[in-house]
Parts: sequence; structure tokens; C-alpha cells
Amino acid sequence: MDTDDDWHADSFDEATLPNPAGLHARPAATVASEAAKYDAEVRLIHHRGGSVPATTPIGLATLNARMGDDLRVEARGPQAAEAVAAIIAMIRGGFGEIDPNAQPPAAPAPAQPLGVSAGRVVGQVHKLTEPMTAPPEHDRVPANAVDAEIATLGGALSAVIDEYRRRAELSAPQAADILQATATLAGDSTLVDAAAGLIRARGMDAPNAFWQAANHVAQSMTDVGGMVAERAVDLADIRDRVVSHLLGIPMPGVVDPGHPFILVARDLAPSETATLDGNTCLAIVTAEGGPTSHTSILARSMGIPAVVGCSRALDIADGTVVLVDGRTGEVIEDPDEDQRAGARTSRAPLRPLEAPGRTADGTPVSLLANVGSGGNATFAARANAEGIGLFRTEFCFLDRAVEPSVSDQVQAYSEVLGAFPGAHVVVRTLDAGSDKPMAFLPMPEEPNPALGVRGYRTSRTHQPMLERQLDAIVTASTASGTDGWVMAPMISTAAEAHDFAALARSRGVTTVGVMIETPSAALQAADILSEVDFVSIGTNDLTQYCMGVDRQAVGLGDLQDPWQPGVLRLLKIIGDAGRASGKPVGVCGEAAADPTLAPVLIGLGVSSLSMSPRSLQSVAEALSEVTVEQCRAAADAAVAATTASGARDAVRAALA
Repeated sequence: MDTDDDWHADSFDEATLPNPAGLHARPAATVASEAAKYDAEVRLIHHRGGSVPATTPIGLATLNARMGDDLRVEARGPQAAEAVAAIIAMIRGGFGEIDPNAQPPAAPAPAQPLGVSAGRVVGQVHKLTEPMTAPPEHDRVPANAVDAEIATLGGALSAVIDEYRRRAELSAPQAADILQATATLAGDSTLVDAAAGLIRARGMDAPNAFWQAANHVAQSMTDVGGMVAERAVDLADIRDRVVSHLLGIPMPGVVDPGHPFILVARDLAPSETATLDGNTCLAIVTAEGGPTSHTSILARSMGIPAVVGCSRALDIADGTVVLVDGRTGEVIEDPDEDQRAGARTSRAPLRPLEAPGRTADGTPVSLLANVGSGGNATFAARANAEGIGLFRTEFCFLDRAVEPSVSDQVQAYSEVLGAFPGAHVVVRTLDAGSDKPMAFLPMPEEPNPALGVRGYRTSRTHQPMLERQLDAIVTASTASGTDGWVMAPMISTAAEAHDFAALARSRGVTTVGVMIETPSAALQAADILSEVDFVSIGTNDLTQYCMGVDRQAVGLGDLQDPWQPGVLRLLKIIGDAGRASGKPVGVCGEAAADPTLAPVLIGLGVSSLSMSPRSLQSVAEALSEVTVEQCRAAADAAVAATTASGARDAVRAALA
């Protein structure tokens, strides 16, 4: 980005970019040509912080300005006012790309809210305090005070990181994992280096420099899309906390109203969701977010009903009584008595699994837990999980600057395995990359990390690291007496499955599997199962890749649905391959926690379901009411449907 320490504008104005294609190459060239006509130095400034000379078409194009973005035109020199007026007129006119006689496009149908954490409750709305606005501008920092200003910023950032870690120690296990991950993100040198650069180059004070730097990085993450985009809200929380610390003002966020409430917000940062008291927060409703956002994941783990993507959420007044159904996505203002029937007004307690999972005719179905730490595993044991179907090993090391030693890994894995001595435990090797960057595992810059080097693919350049992890897993499994199975994430081909199985067996792993998360792997399930002992389906990613939909996209909840026919038919291919080979097929994605979908999964050939511990008993109850034959009939009906809603209706009819 160009900067000018002595820049001051003689004239300026602002305009919103109206043309659908944004500031692409042709308009950029037009602006550059127009700016060159005047005896003035002209700059374009994007509302996200980019600033470039108006005479550079490439620089203008790299602002990545889109329809609806605000642009500021500044100029200095004898013809500054004329230059600003001319370019503002061009922007407002859409560079001649807008047909004045064209009919405006029809307004899109409002997006349907998406239920992401089951439960039906009634309570009063309490709205989240609005997020921070940009800090007030200050005079330039003198050159002799720059180092001190950067040191002040470093101190504030360290304090915020320490606070995240302190709150992690006081939080429930899964919330603690995510808070630790946010602390790691806050410590990324990219942030502080960018802010320090603005302090040095432009004399910005620390609050404004960090605000602008964090916004720039957050926008870059949003532009990447996929799981990376989901972390932009985490970065906004980091930004707000650092700037609040620098200014000495209270943080915006959740203020307890003193009575049970339903929290309504645009979106929630992990630190906000993780510290909610489930005894007073009855439900969460957000205008944004998706089914795999941190809000959704944490709400499920904490047993708080939640609905995301509710576009009208912010229009609901504080104090309004609403009914929230976290299964159907319903948000009803001022519900009548009939609508309130069956809804809770207080938190549901943890319901431990009462007996091992099985269908009505006695067919066993292993009901397992997803965990990421020793604390998670202890909670899963309290919930009477039959074992662990997904141990996310990467959550043990998100805050490590260097690769943990084998002995460190053995200790971390033993804390998890020790909670289930002699039980079935599935350990996933490091799922690094994409939304889970590791400081000790350098990754190349990628335009879309969700489709790049992640999961097993990291072993292409870091196989010794994978070998050391396998050694640690084997040692910990042996010491704890668990039935340790090991699987690799992000497998796309049978050749990759073969290579991983050979490596794992050479390090002493006796039961080797892989995750099926891509359509490619699903279509090759039979070939993959010929190489390994079991497979586990990650339905979150499989749905994303099958449907070609960003996991964080708002308004696309109907496509982020494992009930979609395309997803169900891939699941059938995998289940058929499991039956033909006689090898286990598990599901460890969020679909496993859906009591309505569970019988369908069993009918498709799935033999185990792994989920949040709070979902175990409700899934067990659903399975106990149906026979395997009914499950197969329900599966056939679901796969034959042509829509997700049709699949649900068909299953209800089949099981009626």
C-alpha cells in the first residue's frame, strides 16, 4: 500500500460504488486517465483502509472495491476540487455501466433462519451491546515516540492474550479449546507487524493502527471464504479487546440483565459465546453465522439452543418475549399458549447416556464423543459416552510456537485416553492448515486454504512430524490400555489411504483408518476401504465440498444441510462399501447428533455415531424406537427424495 507521511488533502468527497462489477480493470483505467488531466495529486481510499494514487490502474484494481463499498477521493494541488468532483461523479454514475432504464432486480427471498443447536425455549430478548466503532483520530505520533507507541501496543496485545488464556482456564472444555486458539491467533506476528508498520510509516497512534491492521487482515480472511472466513469474527473480537485496552474503556459484549434471557446479536465471537452462563442464557439468535461457526459449535457443546442466519434478529426489540426452536430454526415473537407448549424456560440439565446405543431389535450402534482435550474427555466420560469417535489432536497444540516433543504429545494424549481405559478411542492425526494454522508448521500462502494444504496433505513436506505423532499415539494408547484406532484427515484418493496405512502400520498402529470428507473419497470408498480397516465420515466438510457452499455463508442454510440428496447419495455409496467390505463406517460430523437423521445413517450402513456429549441420550432414544429394517426403509426413502425437505418428510412418513 502506498503511504505518504506528509499527506494532507485540499479537497475530498465520498461516494458508494454502485456498479455490480465493482472497480475492475476498465473503471480503474478510466479513473487513472481522468486523474491525470488535473494539476493535482489524487488518491482513492477504500473504507477498509487501502489507499493508492488515482493515477495507477493496477493499484486501483488491487483495492478490490466492490458494489456497495465506500470510496473516499482526496486531492491536493491547484485543481484539487475539480479533480475530486470529476472522479466522484464517475463513481456515482457507475462508470457508465448502469443502464438507467433497466428494471431493478427482484429482491431475493429472505434467508431462512437455521437451527444449529436443538432445544425449544421461551424467554425475554436481551440484545448484545453494539460492537465498537473506529477509535477517535489523534495527532501524528512524533518520530521520537514511535518506539514507545509500538511498545504500548505490544503490552496491550500481551494483556489481551493473557486474558483469553485466563478465561480458557475457567471455561468448559470445548470453549477452553477455542479460547486458546483465539489467543494463538492474537499472537500471530502478522497483526502486530502490520500495526507497527502503520505507526512507523504514517505516525498513527496505536489504537488506530491496530484497528486498521486488524480490519485489513479480517477482510483478507473473509475474501478467502470457507473455514478461514469463519475466523474473521474472532479477529474482530481481538481488535476490539486490544483497542479497548489501549483506550482504557470497557469492552462491548454481553451484560447480564439479571434474569434468564435469549441473547440476540449480529454474531458472537468465541470469547463471548464461551463465557455465557448456560443457566441464564436460554438461547442464542444471530443474524449472521453458519452451522459450523464457533457460535454453533459452542452452543451445541454447552447445550444452549441456537438459531443462526436470522436476518430479522436485530429488529426484535429488547425485552420482547420470543420462542426459539434450535432444531427447526423457528423464532416466534410473542408466542401464544399453543406455541409455548413443550418449551422450556430454564436450562436443560446434562442427560447422561443411560445404556449403550442399540436399535429396537437389539442391533448395537456405538455412541461416541468428539473431544479435543483431556477436559473434553472427562466431560464425555461423565456423559457415559461409549468411547471417543473423534479425538482432535490439533487442539492440544494450537498455542505452541514449536513442535511439541514426542514426550509432550504422549502426556497430552494420555490425558484424553486415560478417561476411557480399555474403551474404543479413534485418534485423528494433526488436522492443521485452513482454519487451524500451527506456528510450528509453516504453510504456503494460498488463495483458498480450505482447498489447499491441510490435514494429511501436510505430510507431503513434513512426514517426519507425522511419524513422531504416530509414535506418540502408539505409546499413549499402550500405556492407557485403550483400544486405539488412528485415522488421517483430508484423504482424497485410495493411493493416499494406502500410503498413510503403510506408514501408520510401520510405526506400530494396529487399526488404521481415514476420514472421508471429499466427494472424491466418497466415490472411491470401496477402493479406500480395501486399504484401511475403517472410515469415518466428516459430514461438515463433505456437505461443504459436495454442495460447493461456504460453511460460513449466510442465507445458504438450505445448501449447508446434510439432508441434501447429493450428500445422502454420497453417504449411501460409503455405507454400501462398508457393508460389502465388512468394515466399520462411522460418522463424526454434526449430522451424527441429529436424532431424526440418526436412523437414516444407520440404514445407510453407518455403524457408529460420534457427537457432542450432550446429544448422546437424545440420539440413543431415537434409535431405540426403530428396528434396523425401519432404518433401511427410512434411508431408502431419504435417498430417493429430490429435496432436503422432501427427504425429511419421507423419513417421517417411513417411521410413522
